[in-house]
Amino acid sequence: MRQLDLVVIVVYLVAIAWIGLRLAGRQKSAKDYFVGEGHMPWWTVSFSVVATETSVLTVISVPGGAYSGQGFGNVELALGYVIGRVVVATVLIPLYKRGGFVSAYQYLGSRFGLKLQGLASVTFVFTRLLAEGVRLFASAIPIKLLLDEFGVHAGYRLIIIVLTVITVIYTYLGGIKAVIWTDAIQMALYLGGAILAIAVLSGHVGGDGFSSALHSGHFKLFDTNFDLAHILTSPFALPTAIIGGAIFAMASHGSDQLIVQRVLATRSLRDGQKAMIASGVFVTLQFAAFSLVGALLWSYNKGKDFKALGLASSDNLYPNFILHGLPVVISGLLVAGILGAAMGSLSSALNSMSNSTVADIIHSFFRSTPSEESLLKLARVMTLVWAVLMAIFACAFSTSTGNVYLTGLTIAGYTYGALLGAFLLGRLVRRANEIDSIVAFLVTVGVMTYIVRGVKIDVTVAGATVPTAIAAQWLVPIGVVITLVVGGVMSLFHRAPEPAELPAADGELGPDRVAAAAGQE
Repeated sequence: MRQLDLVVIVVYLVAIAWIGLRLAGRQKSAKDYFVGEGHMPWWTVSFSVVATETSVLTVISVPGGAYSGQGFGNVELALGYVIGRVVVATVLIPLYKRGGFVSAYQYLGSRFGLKLQGLASVTFVFTRLLAEGVRLFASAIPIKLLLDEFGVHAGYRLIIIVLTVITVIYTYLGGIKAVIWTDAIQMALYLGGAILAIAVLSGHVGGDGFSSALHSGHFKLFDTNFDLAHILTSPFALPTAIIGGAIFAMASHGSDQLIVQRVLATRSLRDGQKAMIASGVFVTLQFAAFSLVGALLWSYNKGKDFKALGLASSDNLYPNFILHGLPVVISGLLVAGILGAAMGSLSSALNSMSNSTVADIIHSFFRSTPSEESLLKLARVMTLVWAVLMAIFACAFSTSTGNVYLTGLTIAGYTYGALLGAFLLGRLVRRANEIDSIVAFLVTVGVMTYIVRGVKIDVTVAGATVPTAIAAQWLVPIGVVITLVVGGVMSLFHRAPEPAELPAADGELGPDRVAAAAGQE
């Protein structure tokens, strides 16, 4: 009967590509390819933002974390993320929408100059290549588990290549419209799968299962351990989750083109703000659903540890339940949901990296403005180039590299502080010029590399002292402070630059050409 699961998955893969292309229509310009001419409904954009930030890492790691003692700590994190998104919606989105930009880094170009715009974009695409490569590898883990159940022992590399090829078809042809619509469908599928798993598990464990999970601490929401070492190293300590999480969200959703590009596809400034804030609410509900799955799995398995269940790690818990605890066809739908999370984050990354390459990097180094036809062709070519590079990096990743969830967070720690710091420097330090911003940016990346790789804090665990890295949420605030201090001090030694002029009309999208949208010289 497992063949029915395979049929469900194959039908899903074909259908999602077809639906994406049908809804996207024919792309006529590079601006249409990148931001859908600013005509996308806010609710689909909000769903796309959630699907973009929800990779397989989230789908398989959150239930496992809740099972192993994190409780509802990820919901606590999401509360900080909501605060950060409100700030982004209030402070940064108006800059992007009123400027008629198709890339977040075009603001840096208009405020400081094309060199910083190009530097920020190069940093973004390099960071995104590494982070999405890790995500893509993680996507292959549960898929391989399913194939092994059928006796099909496909390697990680083959799975990665097939997944990339299917995703790039609708991304290449349909652009951002295809990405946003398919993201919305995929979010409904994997979130619906979690709700379905909750229903099945509730039927198995009953009220007693909920009660035992509650009394064992699996519904714990807030971590109120205020020991300094714990606050600095645990992502779930209350100050870390709320304060650090809010600033982390400001970076990931306000200065990362992966997310900003979706908001720029909305019809107006107000729609962009609604999409951003609503995405925070949806993410909170999503974390609650996946955490509840983990808590109920603990009751379902009667509190057995992973070794007793024959599992290698917590990341195998939810996929194992999908394969062995659910009826045929339903399990196929849930695996399709995992595929949806993988394809959603991958397609979003490919389109945003292509966008940043064309709108930021090429415009920064080549002053001529190509035709719309040339820009559209270039956009599609760059989508293919980044797809190949990402697949190569993902294939080079291995299970021995470490926990894929922590690896993905750590990669962001190198650059998010510098990116958000550059935007805040432009807004808060009026005297800062292009040289100040570039030096501050490079110094921050260098210092954060040292901190991420070399700084450890001694934490006492079960009577033993363990050197532990700084929590990922604190890496962004540290980077922001370094950028503002370095840029602010340098700005004291010269005259203030002339203020940049941006279009004032709310919602103006500016010229059609991507290069022209950055500002005519």
